[in-house]
Amino acid sequence: MKHPVDVHVGKRIRHRRWLVGMTQQQLAESVGIKFQQIQKYETGMNRVSASRLWDIASSLSVPVSFFFEGLDAEAQTASPEPSAEVPLDILKDKEALDLIRSYYAIPETQRRRLFELARVLSDVA
Repeated sequence: MKHPVDVHVGKRIRHRRWLVGMTQQQLAESVGIKFQQIQKYETGMNRVSASRLWDIASSLSVPVSFFFEGLDAEAQTASPEPSAEVPLDILKDKEALDLIRSYYAIPETQRRRLFELARVLSDVA
């Protein structure tokens, strides 16, 4: 049986790997394992050891704590406010991930302007 923490950590590995444009094979090679093991980590089928998580975090250029972010919020059963149309796990949506990747590819100055524009447009809607 999958433990919810292992599933959450696996999702965070997959999301970060995808955001940086790395394949499972590339991540596996950078930490010295087979890509099938990365698949098992990402689905939560296998638990990631502390040392392996350290290596994965290093390869993905994030602190180890990144993989546990949002764990408390996910564990809470409180429903979102009725007016919120954002899914609970927005990062499951491929379109959202494409948007995030594209957003971070924009130079910072232009990205800030785009962010402000999006904020204004969402307030109008």
